[in-house]
Amino acid sequence: MRLFSCITLFLVLPLLFGTANAQTTTDSVKAAVNSLFTAMRNADSSALIKCFAPGAVLQTVVKDKQGVVSVRSEAISGFASSIGQLPKEAADERITFDVVKVDGDLAIAWTPYNFYFQQQLLHCGVNSFQLVRLAEGWKIQYIIDTRRKNGCQ
Repeated sequence: MRLFSCITLFLVLPLLFGTANAQTTTDSVKAAVNSLFTAMRNADSSALIKCFAPGAVLQTVVKDKQGVVSVRSEAISGFASSIGQLPKEAADERITFDVVKVDGDLAIAWTPYNFYFQQQLLHCGVNSFQLVRLAEGWKIQYIIDTRRKNGCQ
C-alpha cells in the first residue's frame, strides 16, 4: 500500500506543479496586458512604452464611408505621447480576457473592450495581442484592434 501511495504521489505532483505553472504564466500575460491599460488610465507615457517590445506594431482595422476596409498603423511613440497629454483617468479601456494562449515565449490574448473617454463610452471592439517573453518579462509585440460605435454594451 505504501508503494502505491508513493507511486501515486510521484505521478500526481508533476501534474499539480505543471497546472500551477500554466496558471502563473497565463496570469503574467494578463498582467502585462493590464499594465498597458493602467498606464493609459494614469496618462503615463513612460509606463506605457515599457509595456511594448522593441519594434512593436500598433494597428487598427478601419472602414471608410464607402465601406472599404483597411488597416491603419500608429507608432508606439505617437500613441504614448498622445496618452501622456491626457488628464489622469480620461482614457479608460475596460477589457475582458476572452482567450489567452501561451506556447513557450509566445502568447496571444483576445480581449473584447469598451473604451471610455472622460467617463463617456466612445467605442468598443476587440483587441488581438501578440506578446513575447523577453528577459524583462512579457512585452506586447503586436496589437490590432477593431473599433465600432454600434453594438457596444
